[in-house]
Amino acid sequence: MPILKKDELAAAVGTEIGVSDWIEISQDQINTFADVTDDHQFIHIDPERAAKETPFGGTIAHGFLTLSMLSSMAAGTTIVIDGIVMGINYGFEKVRFLTPVRAGKRVRGRFSLADAVERNPGQWMLKYDVTVEIEGEDKPALMAQWLTLQILG
Repeated sequence: MPILKKDELAAAVGTEIGVSDWIEISQDQINTFADVTDDHQFIHIDPERAAKETPFGGTIAHGFLTLSMLSSMAAGTTIVIDGIVMGINYGFEKVRFLTPVRAGKRVRGRFSLADAVERNPGQWMLKYDVTVEIEGEDKPALMAQWLTLQILG
């Protein structure tokens, strides 16, 4: 994970910060996510029916499952400002689900720092352009602009 001083942030804007390791999206994860979110649509939880009735050849992950994996992908990949005492997910400017992630496929996150602004003394808003790639596929699973807030001590 890149640890930067506040005065190094401006130079990092517009650059790729890191790429996460590959993470497999298993059918068990998809089923658990379906239970937690109460979204049991057959395209997610019924492999036989999804293979017969969809163009995907089997089940696919919920788009929000793939999006929620960004926290795991970011760990060790995104910027930590020297002196941080707390980091907060602030939200998203934009999220687009581009390609379904089939059960058993692996995904990874590619992070670029789009902006870094000191909102208040010791509070830095970082905006990342994130692309979630699917191993072996040309089109990404999703693209997003993710906002995080880092509070310095």
